[in-house]
Amino acid sequence: MAAPLKKILITAGPTREMLDPVRFLTNLSTGEMGYALARVAASKGYQVSLVSGPTDLQPPKGVRFYPVVSAAQMKKICTELFPKHDGLIMTAAVCDFMPDRSERHKIVSSKGMTLRLRRTPDILASLARRKGSRIVIGFCLETRDLIRRATDKLIRKRADGIVANFYDPKRQVPFGKRRVTVHLIGPDGAVRSLVNRSKAQVAGAVLGWMQGLRRVR
Repeated sequence: MAAPLKKILITAGPTREMLDPVRFLTNLSTGEMGYALARVAASKGYQVSLVSGPTDLQPPKGVRFYPVVSAAQMKKICTELFPKHDGLIMTAAVCDFMPDRSERHKIVSSKGMTLRLRRTPDILASLARRKGSRIVIGFCLETRDLIRRATDKLIRKRADGIVANFYDPKRQVPFGKRRVTVHLIGPDGAVRSLVNRSKAQVAGAVLGWMQGLRRVR
């Protein structure tokens, strides 16, 4: 039986991919889920490192905090920190695309432009490939076919578990301090649903689930 997890690396918030010094591509993530996980984990005695994109949140007490902006910066610091931890919880909503080039000066708006994009680094897959005995949990947000797409991500990324969120701007919005419904999908495809929970409650459940995955390794 594997030893329990003690040191956890958590990512949170969005990333920003700069078009010029003042404009960027990003997403709706507020960082609330990742910060809740860091806060609850620290309160339970875990040693926590929190790597966060830009948010309006204060880092929880007792947590080692690493602020970043871009996906490339997040990958760099996570790659350095990952070997020093027992597990990773990748809640960050990493921007999937970045501009092919970032202008040094503000783009003149009257000129118009054609935006060329390329993929950002796949941090979850990159770290999961070298996980060894570590437990790696990803997060997934979808607007359709939630369980199927989340399960596919679990397999493709070689994670040990996925926390799946559904987003519908008219019916179910998981951002900010709202209560959420999430689905924990394990390596055997089993699905555990947490309905209408606070993010602190989800955090506690995810940490317990993660320890269980460690024990059955």
